[in-house]
Amino acid sequence: MKKEISRRDFVKASGALVVSFSVASFIEPFAEAQGPFDTHPSHVDPEKLDSWLAVASDGTVTAYTGKCDLGQGMFTVQTQLVAEELCVSISKVKLIQCDTSVTPDQGTTSGSQSTPTNFNTENLAQAAATAREALVGMAAQRLGVPADQLAIEDGIVSAKRGRHVSYGELIGDKHFDISVNSTAKRRSPSQWKVLGKPVPSMDRVALMTGTFEFVHNVHEPGMVHGRVVRPPEIGATVASVDEKSVRHVPGLIKVVVRNNFVGVVAEKQWQAEQAAKGLKVAWKPGPGLPAQKDFYDYMRKQPSRDVMLVDSRNVDSKLKLASRVLKATYLHPYQAHGSIGSSCAVADVQADHATVWSATQSVYPTQHGVSALTGLPLDGVRVIFVRGSGCYGLNAADAVSYDAALLSQAVHRPVRVQLTRQDEFISENYGSACVIEQQAGLDASGAIDVWDCETWSVSFGGRPGYQKPGNIITGMLAGFDPVTITPQAAVEPAGELRNGSNAVPSYVAGCIDGKCGGTGSIRGERVLTHAVKSPFFTGPLRSPLRLQNTFAHECFMDEISAYVKADPVAYRLQHLRDTRVIDVVKVAAKTANWDARPSPKPGTAHTGTATGRGIACVAYEGDNGYAALVAEVQVDRASGRVQPRRFVAALDCGPVSNPDGLRNQIEGGVLQGTSRALGEEITWDDHKVTSTDWQSYRTLPLGIEVPVIESVLINRPAARATGAGETAITLAAAAIGNAIFDATGARIREVPFTPDRVKAALSLRG
Repeated sequence: MKKEISRRDFVKASGALVVSFSVASFIEPFAEAQGPFDTHPSHVDPEKLDSWLAVASDGTVTAYTGKCDLGQGMFTVQTQLVAEELCVSISKVKLIQCDTSVTPDQGTTSGSQSTPTNFNTENLAQAAATAREALVGMAAQRLGVPADQLAIEDGIVSAKRGRHVSYGELIGDKHFDISVNSTAKRRSPSQWKVLGKPVPSMDRVALMTGTFEFVHNVHEPGMVHGRVVRPPEIGATVASVDEKSVRHVPGLIKVVVRNNFVGVVAEKQWQAEQAAKGLKVAWKPGPGLPAQKDFYDYMRKQPSRDVMLVDSRNVDSKLKLASRVLKATYLHPYQAHGSIGSSCAVADVQADHATVWSATQSVYPTQHGVSALTGLPLDGVRVIFVRGSGCYGLNAADAVSYDAALLSQAVHRPVRVQLTRQDEFISENYGSACVIEQQAGLDASGAIDVWDCETWSVSFGGRPGYQKPGNIITGMLAGFDPVTITPQAAVEPAGELRNGSNAVPSYVAGCIDGKCGGTGSIRGERVLTHAVKSPFFTGPLRSPLRLQNTFAHECFMDEISAYVKADPVAYRLQHLRDTRVIDVVKVAAKTANWDARPSPKPGTAHTGTATGRGIACVAYEGDNGYAALVAEVQVDRASGRVQPRRFVAALDCGPVSNPDGLRNQIEGGVLQGTSRALGEEITWDDHKVTSTDWQSYRTLPLGIEVPVIESVLINRPAARATGAGETAITLAAAAIGNAIFDATGARIREVPFTPDRVKAALSLRG
C-alpha cells in the first residue's frame, strides 16, 4: 500500500470508520529506561478516542496500538484488554499494531513498558473504557433507562425488561468525536471475564502450521533483491568500488554506493548474493581494536561519563570501621541478540513517498530515520510493522530497514534485503560488556553495614530514535554520526532514586536527600557508574545492564552469605525491606523446597558429578516487576559442563492479565538467560569480530536437555501493572552461578560459564 491510501481508506476496508488527523499536544514521555520512550506528534491524535478504536455496524471492534508483538504475546494480551474494557468477546476485536499510517505513536516497544503503558496510562485501556461509557450513555438515551441500570454482555446493552441495543446499532461505522476521558472507570479485576484468563496466543496455530506471515514473507509486485557489503573490519572506510567487477553477474541491476555504505541490487536473491561476494571494494583500514584478553582492564582506563547514583557520604569511614571487608570483581562480555533467523525488510521508495515493511520495535522513530536517509518528507514515509525473528532489543531489524530503503531509492523499485548470518553478527548493536567491582563491610554480627559498588560499561550508538540514524551501522555508513560517550566527572542525581539499570543493589536503602527509594535496609551505600566509549556498536539486549548488574549483585550477596556461613535465602531476607521482593524470595524458596543451609553444599566429592542450588532476586528497574529464581544444576567435574536441571521462578507484576502468556515469558526468559550464562560471547581479533556464525558464537544448541521450569505467579489485582518480559532473564546467570558455587565451592565471576572456565575454577579450589 502506498502513501495515497489514507487512514480513512484503511479503516473503511476493515469495516469501520475512524477520523483523526489533527496534531495535538502529545502523551507525556514515558519514564526513561531503555529509551527512547519519548513520542512525537503525528497525524494520529492520541487524545481523540477515534485514534484508538472504532466499532463497525456488525459490532466488531477495530483497535489500534503503538506497541507491537515481537513474540512475547502482546498481541493477545492487548486484544484481551480491549475486549475486557468493552465487554465483548475476543473474537470481535481486530487489533492493528504499529503502522504509521493508522496507529498512534507510542514510541518504542521495549523495556517491559508495553503493559504499563497500555494498562496504566491514558492509552489503549483508557480509550476502551471511554468508549464503553460513551456507548452505555448512548444506550441509556435510546432505551430511556438510567445508565447505572444497564448491563453489557458481548456488545449488547440491556435493560431489566429485555429491551436491548447493540454497539453496532448505537454507533456502527460512525466516529465518536470525543476525547479520551482520563476519569472513565476501568473494569476492576473482580469483574474480569477476559483478562486474567489463560488465553492461548492468537498466533499459535499459524506459527505451528507454518502459515504465519513474517516480514521475510512480504512480497511486493516488481520486487527485487538487495545485499549489503559491510566493511571487512571495524572502522574501515571506502577507498574505491570497482563496479565493473560484477557486470558479468546475471540479473544485476545496480551497485549502490553512498559514503561508506555499499550494496547491490539484482533481480533474484542468489544473483544479489553473488554480486555482493564478487564486488571488488578497496577499503581503508580501521584504527584497530583493543586486545580482547585485556579488554576489561582497558575499559577501566578509558575516559568516562560518570554518575554517582547514591552516596551516603560515610562509606569510606564505615569500611575502615568494619569487622571485615569483602571484595569481588565481576565481568560480563559483549553479547549478541543472536536471532535464529537473520534480519529482513522490504522497502518501496519512490520519488515522493516510501513504504517500509519492517520488524522494527519503533515504527515512528524508523519513519523519521528513513525520512532523514532518503530526504523524503516525513509524511511521505510509511512504516508497517511485520514480525521478524525474536529480537528483544536492538538487533539488526532497524539496520536492514535502512539498507532496504537506501537500495530501493537507488533503483525506484521495491527491494527486499535479508542479511546473511555474518552480516547479522557484525551489523547489530551488541549488549554491553561490563566490569562491576563490589566491596562490602560487615559488622560484628555478620550483617552488611556498608555496600560500595563501582561499574564500568561500554556504549556507542544505540536506538536510532527519531533523530539519530547514525546510531546503527547503516546510518553511520551513510554519513550520519552516532552518539558516543562524552567524558564527564561524576554528577549526583537530584531528587529520588532512579534505578533503571539496576546498578543500585536491591539490599541498600537508596537514600537521596532524605528520600529512600531502594528496596533494602543497608544505609551505608555508594554506587558510582562509568560509561566508556565502545569500539563496537552497542544497544539494548533483553534486560540491558539490568542483567549484568544483577549478576554481580546477587553473586556478591551469595559470597557474603557464604563467608558468614548463613543460608542464602535467610541472609537476603535479613537485608531486604520491600515486601514485594521479600514475598517473591519466600515463594520461590518454598516452591523449590529450598534446602536451608549455608553454601557450598557440605560433603561434595572432588570427582564425578556435583549438584547444587542457588537463588537470585531483583526488583526490576527498582519498581517495574519483582522476581526470584531458584536454579538447581549438575556440574560434571571432569568436563566442566554445567547442566541446569530445574528452575523455580516467582514473579510479581501486579495484576496478571494472562497467566499462560506470563508463564511463556518466564520460561523463554529463563532459557535465553541460561544460554547467555553458559555460552554466549562476542569475540574479536585486532581488527574484526570473529564470532560470525553458530560455531563461533555459542548459544544453547537445539536438542539440549531442557530443564524443568516451574513458575509461581503472585497476582496483585489492586497494584499497578508492571513489566514481565525481562524479569526472569535478569536472574538466570546469578542463580546458575550461585548454584555452581553451592555444588562445587568454586566461584566463577565471569560470564559465560564455559566448561574451560568451570574447570579452571575447580582446579584453583583443588
